[in-house]
Amino acid sequence: MFSRISILIFDEVEILDFSGPLEVFNNARSFWNAPPPSIELVSPNPGAIHTVGNMRVLPDRTISECLHTDLLVIPGGKGTRKLLQEPRVIQWIIALHAHAHLTLSICTGALLLGKARLLHKREATTHHTAIKELRHIAPSAHLRPSERSERFVDTGDIITAAGISAGIDAALYTVARISGSNTARKTAEEMEYDWPRSTSRPSIVTQ
Repeated sequence: MFSRISILIFDEVEILDFSGPLEVFNNARSFWNAPPPSIELVSPNPGAIHTVGNMRVLPDRTISECLHTDLLVIPGGKGTRKLLQEPRVIQWIIALHAHAHLTLSICTGALLLGKARLLHKREATTHHTAIKELRHIAPSAHLRPSERSERFVDTGDIITAAGISAGIDAALYTVARISGSNTARKTAEEMEYDWPRSTSRPSIVTQ
């Protein structure tokens, strides 16, 4: 059962990378086929974070206070590069993923999964401008550039999505996996979002 969704936020996080999935999961709660999960924003440090574009966002708790979750969401943004140099954040990702049912990265959030060695010999994707960077960080990963392949890639317990808007597609796909396609369809209708989009490339499932 999915009872908690934890979304990592940090300074210079891309706004739509975390707010898009947040909107999807929050709307999906109305149609969930079981008791709906709680949703929380988690940051490395206490106090407000400042997104790309300088939006100020208050987290619900810090990573030291978040010791388990069912779905871990790791967005991207310029701030991921700083987090690559913070071992406690990488260790936290490793620890939460080990006990979570599912981990979802959006855009350059995949860089953090690569640093945590969670993409070893996995198929994965990220924003098309960060493919080379992810290849350097995770040389054993099998990368699928989003402009020529899938907008998101499902490998069972990890889903990686390409840039920004692909995170919304991947979040709706995740809702379908957890709570059924009808829940995802109703959620997309509530959001007036075209899903599944005819232009969306299919995910790759390698479970």
